[in-house]
Amino acid sequence: MTIIGLGVPSVQRPGGGVAGIPTDGPLVDTYGRVATDLRVSLTDRCNLRCTYCMPAEGLDWLPGEQLLRPDELTRLLRIAVTRLGITSVRFTGGEPLVAKHLEDVIAATAALRPRPEITLTTNGIGLDKRAAKLKRAGLDRINVSLDTVDAARFAHITRRDRLHDVLAGLEAAKAAGLSPVKVNAVLDPVTGLDDAVALLRFCLENGYQLRIIEQMPLDAGHVWKRGQAIAADDVLAVLRRHFDLRPDPAPRGSAPAELWEVHGGPGAAGLDVAAGAAPPAKVGIIASVSHAFCSTCDRTRLTADGQIRNCLFARHETDLRHLIRTGADDDALAAAWRASMWVKAAGHGINDPDFVQPDRPMSAIGG
Repeated sequence: MTIIGLGVPSVQRPGGGVAGIPTDGPLVDTYGRVATDLRVSLTDRCNLRCTYCMPAEGLDWLPGEQLLRPDELTRLLRIAVTRLGITSVRFTGGEPLVAKHLEDVIAATAALRPRPEITLTTNGIGLDKRAAKLKRAGLDRINVSLDTVDAARFAHITRRDRLHDVLAGLEAAKAAGLSPVKVNAVLDPVTGLDDAVALLRFCLENGYQLRIIEQMPLDAGHVWKRGQAIAADDVLAVLRRHFDLRPDPAPRGSAPAELWEVHGGPGAAGLDVAAGAAPPAKVGIIASVSHAFCSTCDRTRLTADGQIRNCLFARHETDLRHLIRTGADDDALAAAWRASMWVKAAGHGINDPDFVQPDRPMSAIGG
């Protein structure tokens, strides 16, 4: 895949390279993209064992002393928001609900000025008991991972019989006002197309927004194969056999999901939206592999052990934890963060013949 093919300008900014790194303003790279969306992993631990993420026996978790302490994390969040132009913070894992300091970190983030949008991606286990607390702490909205609404398939994919817990978590999130409640689905290669239809019906009936995500090469076993994963075009084709889908007229911007309005099907709005009526429901498809959207990427990532990653598929990291623990001031931390983002590649390279999967799996990077 060429740079032009990704939609990224092939000519870099004047003054590119190390010497041209900006010393103030937003987080920019040499292709002119601006990072305003920070993904923060709070832990690499998870209470599920999804087949596309980790082995049945789990992984060796990071030792506690290697994880950012809450005060270190909140310091980096302050720098990101007040110095680097971050306007949206999403907390992830592993599974962020297993992080005991989650509510405290959310509250500290909500106290920042200018206040960023605060979101959370979770597998939903335990959410029924914490949704209201998370809302009070300052959480704005939530994404819950759910790959199927069939209990047997759920148990097969996650290696845990916990579908009822996830459904309870979704209900609690909706009741707490964490809207719009979004459902993230990575489809199983065998049953996924059937699951996609059932998931959309479920989301329409319950007022959730479905996002179907192409499976990416981020599994711990490095066994991902392009020909086995379900492609976005196949998902769209099967959904269109059951629902009347029309392209969302709103500009997509930097959003990873291509949105479609659902004008027909159980729980959807009517074919025509009358004046003053509720707008049609929407479904999103995130085609990270088959239709790369790297040219509009606005994300920067902070791992649970304090590493900056300028791309989900980056092969290199910038160690902010070491800088903090060796006495670096805020200026030095901000400069290191800027330097990391400045050299961001044009694209993730999944479709290049020389692509190499990152050493870390998704659970250790953060979604």
